[in-house]
Amino acid sequence: MSFNHVVAWIDHVQAHVIHFNAEAADSEVIKTVSTHPRLHAKAGAIGAGRAAESKPYFDDVAHALASATEILIVGPAQEKLELMKHLIKHHPAVAHCVMAVESADHPTDGQLLKYARKYFLKADMLR
Repeated sequence: MSFNHVVAWIDHVQAHVIHFNAEAADSEVIKTVSTHPRLHAKAGAIGAGRAAESKPYFDDVAHALASATEILIVGPAQEKLELMKHLIKHHPAVAHCVMAVESADHPTDGQLLKYARKYFLKADMLR
């Protein structure tokens, strides 16, 4: 089955990637292999208080997105933006397919798919 749209919800632990069209969907979960705990900044401490981003994790997500013609990236906090920076730098063909990067808390896969279908329906109507 052919899927041209993809929505990816990402945080620092896992990414939910859903390939879909109007009738069907196929999803996968990609987990980071990083052993670094999430760090928090402390007053008076030196450094940004963040663990280094996991390049292999972002590469795995990029490969999961590679077959899409239109991509929506969502997630809480900064991870979605870090993924986008990684795509621009290391996977420009995938980055070119990203339609938007938006904030979203922690939806279920069903809620995520419903949101993405509505997003792409509106985007398609504008073209």
